[in-house]
Amino acid sequence: MKRKPKLGQNFLIDDRARHAIADALGDVSKRTVIEIGPGHGAITDILVPRAGRLIALELDRELAPALAVRFSDHPHVEVLEQDVLKVDLATIISPGETADVIGNLPYYITSDILLKLFAAGSAGLLARAVVMMQREVADRISASPGVRDYGLLSATAQMNAHVENLFTLPPSAFSPPPAVHSTVLRLTFAPRFVELNVDATEFDRFLKQSFAQKRKTLENNLRAAGFTTAQLAESWPAGILRQARAESLELEEMAQLYRAFTAAK
Repeated sequence: MKRKPKLGQNFLIDDRARHAIADALGDVSKRTVIEIGPGHGAITDILVPRAGRLIALELDRELAPALAVRFSDHPHVEVLEQDVLKVDLATIISPGETADVIGNLPYYITSDILLKLFAAGSAGLLARAVVMMQREVADRISASPGVRDYGLLSATAQMNAHVENLFTLPPSAFSPPPAVHSTVLRLTFAPRFVELNVDATEFDRFLKQSFAQKRKTLENNLRAAGFTTAQLAESWPAGILRQARAESLELEEMAQLYRAFTAAK
């Protein structure tokens, strides 16, 4: 009798898919790999002989001890019964090193996990991640400016990483099958804040203000955020339409706006 998942897990059962996901990390023989939500170990099994060091973060109180026993003969494998959102990644990654991440992200906290990974990438803790998520979320992350799916999550992701959409899996690749398709992304962490000459914290805030109301123009969103009509008129860069919406602008243009308004202050 199959045990019913308690945390809303959908366990990967497609053999080709689990190998393709592990392969997408590349050579990890001298790398530390952090696996988020290993579940029954479908991908863990493949990573154990490949990774220099493997840290599996599993929140399920039954699955974590079972994995720990299963891989107890492999000293380079650590199973931590912890919530990925509460783990201080800096404490589990060796000083001076970077780690790679792999995992099937729980649908209900995908954005929270991604934001944590972006922060860790900006801090120099992570090099790359191969993560699976709901297809609609992946489409938003990898969307280009000017298309409907492009928004705050897209801009935030692309400010922090190079995003590659690898492949999509049907519900039948999982047990129990979810109601949605799942897409695997590869993120190569490469924060652009220095390149675009913007403060990371303040620019993140500026992006949130700019994308606050998708139906509003960028100018109206910024006015709602506290910028005065005079400030906007005096500082608005030439070449960027005043009636543009945030989702139509490249990150370089958003950074140009931010720098202009910051200088005006």
